[in-house]
Amino acid sequence: MSCSRDPRENLDKCLARIEEAAARGAEIVSTQELFRSQYFCQSEDHENFKLAEPIPGPSTDALTRLAAARGIVIVASLFERRAPGLYHNTAVVIDSDGTLLGKYRKMHIPDDPLYYEKFYFTPGDLGFRAFETKYGKIGTLVCWDQWYPEGARLTALAGAQILFYPTAIGWHPGEKAEYGERQHSSWETIQRSHAIANGVYVAAANRVGHELGPDGNPEGGIQFWGQSFISDPSGQLLVRGDVEREEILIAECDFNHLDIQRTHWPFLRDRRIDAYTGITKRYMDE
Repeated sequence: MSCSRDPRENLDKCLARIEEAAARGAEIVSTQELFRSQYFCQSEDHENFKLAEPIPGPSTDALTRLAAARGIVIVASLFERRAPGLYHNTAVVIDSDGTLLGKYRKMHIPDDPLYYEKFYFTPGDLGFRAFETKYGKIGTLVCWDQWYPEGARLTALAGAQILFYPTAIGWHPGEKAEYGERQHSSWETIQRSHAIANGVYVAAANRVGHELGPDGNPEGGIQFWGQSFISDPSGQLLVRGDVEREEILIAECDFNHLDIQRTHWPFLRDRRIDAYTGITKRYMDE
């Protein structure tokens, strides 16, 4: 989905897209990252904190009503105002009866050109979680989390059958010609590897469109690369979206395949949990 500068317009658009997905048979639906606004982290601007909202709040009120009305599970990415001066990049999970099952707060917070998230978001403090829904046990991480195998592993070990990654990632237009193909390939490959290593489905929902930076330069900003996808537990793509066009992607996830994948490739069985203490260190010095 592409986004405008109007949060209400984006919410209405998202609700309509979820309705359409449900009408097409979707049982679990995920939004992209921070769907209520354009990607405001391109600059460090205190005015942008006004985009945040409490959870529960206006967005979850609308989404829980829709989930109950359509009998679907919804994963939604929001800018959470937890307390004055305390904000998170948060994903909520809503069950098919409209129950707000809980939330996941983004753990890994980037700070790169045009991705100044450390200015806005406090790192998550809820850990890596999985939620039992009507249609399966699901876990959600958010965007920059997708590069970390530790987060995927711990969410899978919590029982998640599908890992959802609401995302806002794209190219700096001036770099696309030289680096664009390898950047996208790296992004998709790392997430498909999480599916393989953990024997789970992976669904990444990215935004599309060119959003200008704070200077309004048409040659700047971020060109979001879309290409949302769903991968099966062997890392095979079930569906992939377009680079520029808004789309609803739907795939069937057969949870019997998790056991088949994990018994033929028994990575969880052969883990050496007695030998992994070093993973809690920043770096293995002598």
